[in-house]
Amino acid sequence: MKRVLSAGALALALGSGCGGGGDADDPVARGRAAYLANCVACHHTNPKLAGPIGPALAGSSQELLEAKVLRNQYPEGYTPKRSSSAMVPLPHLENEIPDLAAYLGSLDAPSIP
Repeated sequence: MKRVLSAGALALALGSGCGGGGDADDPVARGRAAYLANCVACHHTNPKLAGPIGPALAGSSQELLEAKVLRNQYPEGYTPKRSSSAMVPLPHLENEIPDLAAYLGSLDAPSIP
């Protein structure tokens, strides 16, 4: 009986952190993970704050992210926060742009077109 109970407890403990949706179904959580994995070298770990190289990104629109992250351009009519041009295109993030936009858009910040 002790062995069955221990095995059951182990299965419950392991199963509670795996599968069943969780962050995999949450675009904000996926966007946060993508941000932390790809953006914090230049932007602050807190997207509301400016980083050592890049500006604050909280509130950034999907249009801005697509233009800047994928092509290192700005949408027409957009005024950059900084005059630097250190950003390079990161085309490998194309599929993560909607999640990044969901995460950055979920933060309290003035909307950035």
